[in-house]
Amino acid sequence: MITGNQHLKTSIMKLRLELAILALAVFTVSCKENKEQEKGENVTETEQKDENTTYAEISVKKGGEWQGREYIGGQFENVSRVELPAEHTDHSWYIRYEGPGWENSQVGYRLYLDWRNAIDIFGKKSDTIVLHRVGQDGFASYHDKADWGMDILKAGKSLGIGSYGRYMNDTVAHFREVENTVAEVSNSENSSEVKIDYSGWTTGDKTIDMEAKLSIFDEDRFTKVELTPSEAISGLTTGIVKFDDVELIKKESEDGQWAYIATYGAQTLVDDEDQLGMAIFYNTDEVKEITEGPHDHLVVFKEQETPVTYYFLAAWEQEPGGITSKEDFEADLNQKLETLQQNGKLE
Repeated sequence: MITGNQHLKTSIMKLRLELAILALAVFTVSCKENKEQEKGENVTETEQKDENTTYAEISVKKGGEWQGREYIGGQFENVSRVELPAEHTDHSWYIRYEGPGWENSQVGYRLYLDWRNAIDIFGKKSDTIVLHRVGQDGFASYHDKADWGMDILKAGKSLGIGSYGRYMNDTVAHFREVENTVAEVSNSENSSEVKIDYSGWTTGDKTIDMEAKLSIFDEDRFTKVELTPSEAISGLTTGIVKFDDVELIKKESEDGQWAYIATYGAQTLVDDEDQLGMAIFYNTDEVKEITEGPHDHLVVFKEQETPVTYYFLAAWEQEPGGITSKEDFEADLNQKLETLQQNGKLE
């Protein structure tokens, strides 16, 4: 005979079973929706990246291990911030294309995030965002010609285009002795930025901290550089790599407030005829001298506590709608010089 209590217990058990089945069904649907949502977010991220007018990134390997100075194994993963490991140096295979990169529709740049600290140029044949694909199919594949373009500048021992160091004893001290380096990238609607904090940068008998901001905008080829040292330092410098048979071009604005140094000619890795223009714009009030280093045409800044601001650019003849003559390159620079005289900025 089944009592009322047994009926009650049976009903409770059925209810619990039904609730468990319902919870499992909800969980299954939720997991499926989450997976579809994650997949959708990945697609959206890619679509947004392709629609961006500027882009900055830094990509490091994860899942491998350090063996001495080299990072072995693992896969590249984009991050917004990286603090350099103590083992990291040049050719450690840890950072995709060796440092942060930034681009717009006309040009791309990268900075060697190691003791060299030079800035290189990605010549672009495509007016779309490409850097997220560069170097994925082989560590140095960007040295080979591709549909999107290629690495076109041989920086060697120089600053490359527009990087920075300290001019002392007739040469340029790069970043061989730094206690800690942190790089961050950010992207907004019409600009992208790379920010690098150097802690304990020692050159000669001087040790300072320095922040560097490099910004690219949705129009034109230039990068804006803002250097903020923790204290005034002599010899802070930027420059353009020197090549034989490529002359230095110099010009000041009519009011003498702004000026540029530039080069134009056969100075790429593509072939002996390929044409490239490079330039640096600077505020003359901030500059001590224009001089020559062993590997660079140099702009040496005055010793000052306030931030130093300048612009650099590269114009490759093979970019879509690119500048293809020295005359057109100088005309473009002179127009920018007028803009600086009138507005005090290019962006």
